[in-house]
Amino acid sequence: MSLEDIRAYRKVGERRFREVHGLHYEDVVVGEIVEHRPGRTVTEADNVWQSLLAGNPHPLHIDAAYAEKSEWGRPLVSSLVTLSIVTGMSVSSTSARGVANLGWEEIRLLAPVFVGDTLYAESEFLKKRLSNSRPNLGLVTCATRGLKADGTLFLTCKRTFLLPTREHGGAEAAGY
Repeated sequence: MSLEDIRAYRKVGERRFREVHGLHYEDVVVGEIVEHRPGRTVTEADNVWQSLLAGNPHPLHIDAAYAEKSEWGRPLVSSLVTLSIVTGMSVSSTSARGVANLGWEEIRLLAPVFVGDTLYAESEFLKKRLSNSRPNLGLVTCATRGLKADGTLFLTCKRTFLLPTREHGGAEAAGY
């Protein structure tokens, strides 16, 4: 089965359908790439709120007068903001049914992001295997790339998460 065989809706009654988010372990095909949409235009509020929420008061992110004197000439969007946006964009089509996020690896920040940049993401499924300790779950690793609207690659990372098998039934039991 390939992603092209996955339906985005499940029939739950006569002329009634429920949106289906995410994949089961069996739906993942190593080598397939998903382009995540919609994109997301970064706002000043995104940058300031997340920087302050994370306890990152570096003036390069939140003080326009300070940042104006930097090599960038304006505030940089915090990498915590860009990683959060890119990961969030990927969830619907990778780990929305996930039981646990197991971590990120090889996070690389390749280009600056500024307020007003529109961000997109894409993920490639790299590997998968059934869990040794939890038989109704599988470990999936994907490589995710963050791209600006102009095509500039600004972030790469790998993420591993646990997906349920179809036999697990957790989402359906919760009415999803």
